[in-house]
Amino acid sequence: MALPKGRIFDASLSFLAGCGISLPPDTASTRKLQLDSSDGRYRFILVKAIDVPIYVEYGAADAGICGTDVLRELAPDVHQPLDLKFGRCRMVVAGRGTEDGNARPAPRIATKYPRIAEQFFRQRGKAVEVIPVSGSVELAPALGLAELIVDLVETGNTLRENGLVVVDEIMQCTARLIINRASFHTRQKEISALLDCMERRLS
Repeated sequence: MALPKGRIFDASLSFLAGCGISLPPDTASTRKLQLDSSDGRYRFILVKAIDVPIYVEYGAADAGICGTDVLRELAPDVHQPLDLKFGRCRMVVAGRGTEDGNARPAPRIATKYPRIAEQFFRQRGKAVEVIPVSGSVELAPALGLAELIVDLVETGNTLRENGLVVVDEIMQCTARLIINRASFHTRQKEISALLDCMERRLS
């Protein structure tokens, strides 16, 4: 199973522990990228969140935990059987004010999610210039790189501290279990056992 390092990593470990699947105590701080569960039934790989669906789609991992933001951005060919209900946040459009989106005929949008941003504005018939950035998206409006940003928001504190406000909401995001399509059939017994324990945890 591929686990996402970053925003939902600790919550993923907690959820798995609630399913009776525990990892070594030093998992959060280890530099190892492959770990076995305490009972040896599962092997985990620790990868960047954006890479989880790639490892699962191409069969390097049978399953993974991944945010809906990444799934929507990459659109991988994987099964998505369970919403795990944690890691809840919103993907929003934010700027210095509601007028920012009309500052120019094709406003610039800075984001780590270019595909989602393009689709969102295209569906509304608005021409935009999307500028892909990999971090510190909130800096873009302050430095004149872009009028708006598209990013994830949990509490909104980072936006407020950087003088930004939400001007539109794109979608709600949570963590999901994803499964490789071939593994879903070739490892049916193991996958079914994993699904059963997670469904019990969610009920």
